[in-house]
Amino acid sequence: MTTTGDVRRPTRGGREIAMALPWFDEREVVAAAAAVQSGWVSQGARVIEFESAIADLVEAPYAVAVSSCTAALHLGMVAYGIGPGDDVLVPSLSFVATANAVRYVGARPIFADVEPRHHNVTAATLEAALTPATRAIIAVDQYGTPADIEPIRALARRRGLALVEDAACAVGSTYRGRPVGADSEFAAFSFHPRKILVTGEGGMITTGDAELAERLRRLRQHGMSVSTFDRHHEHRPVMEQYLETGYNYRLTDIQAAIGVVQAAKLPSMVRRRRELARRYHELLGGVPGLEMVTDPEHGETNYQTFWVMLPDGYPVSRDTLLAILKRYGINARHGIPCAHHEPAFSDLDPVALPVSEHIAQQSILLPLFHNLSDDDQQRIADVICGVWADPRSFLD
Repeated sequence: MTTTGDVRRPTRGGREIAMALPWFDEREVVAAAAAVQSGWVSQGARVIEFESAIADLVEAPYAVAVSSCTAALHLGMVAYGIGPGDDVLVPSLSFVATANAVRYVGARPIFADVEPRHHNVTAATLEAALTPATRAIIAVDQYGTPADIEPIRALARRRGLALVEDAACAVGSTYRGRPVGADSEFAAFSFHPRKILVTGEGGMITTGDAELAERLRRLRQHGMSVSTFDRHHEHRPVMEQYLETGYNYRLTDIQAAIGVVQAAKLPSMVRRRRELARRYHELLGGVPGLEMVTDPEHGETNYQTFWVMLPDGYPVSRDTLLAILKRYGINARHGIPCAHHEPAFSDLDPVALPVSEHIAQQSILLPLFHNLSDDDQQRIADVICGVWADPRSFLD
């Protein structure tokens, strides 16, 4: 633990510390090259293999690969028949893609508050936001920390609402001893570079509903009755039909080839991030009142993100601390902003969400990635603890 009595003043310069970096090595290079050399680079055999790998990791019966988690959320709204005149409950404290997916189908996002310890919506915060027109809920596992989803499922069943689980950050996290998404009717994952499992862009839907999975496969490829890959491998001519209006949300075989390698690495990546998180807790424990991400009682986080909440008595503002960290070559970021404060949603009725607003104003996201070194973590801690102990020396 770094205490205020033994804080070291870090020196400026040195290697810049990134906010996030994927863990790639020669295995991803070989896999991507093999996909390119095969001549089949669109959605094909490697996408099927990647779907199987994610289904196994999540312990879900079906997995459907798509071009992004945002595409997955949009397809969730389409599949459940959400449209104009409908309200969908979403957390404001989430990346705007969550609320944007509601807009894509002409429905209205209704912003709910979160609980203060783990920054997730709960059954209680969602119930407080219900409207007569509410037809669905999008529940987010924020930063990879699993939401307490079973009471939310119970609320959805009781009210007759569709439930889409935005598990964008949560691959590798667990809920009540099972992988997040294992028991979900619809869970959406992201493989964006800020996530743990990275394919560049890309997403996955997991479900236990065979009919829903089949429809999602059609919707991601223009509503076609048979995929291009399956049609190509038939021994007779096949004339496809277009059964409904669909979308071009396919994942490429190049991305999927990288994803298969990344999926095999996921257990190691989660173990490493949990080790780094434990060390952050030790190094930053000397700042009184500093809150840090930790496991909820109902599960384990993958530590996709390591957030801290500055205490009220911290001697500089959140934004000033970010500027100081940057001067020392540390690329930290502000916490997730509230969507209900963004201009894109200014047409909605004003709403007060005090917990979300406080988190958005006081939180910082610290660098966390597989190859983050002990020296990197020490430099980050030396700045945060040093500013607490002697702020004037960092403001010159």
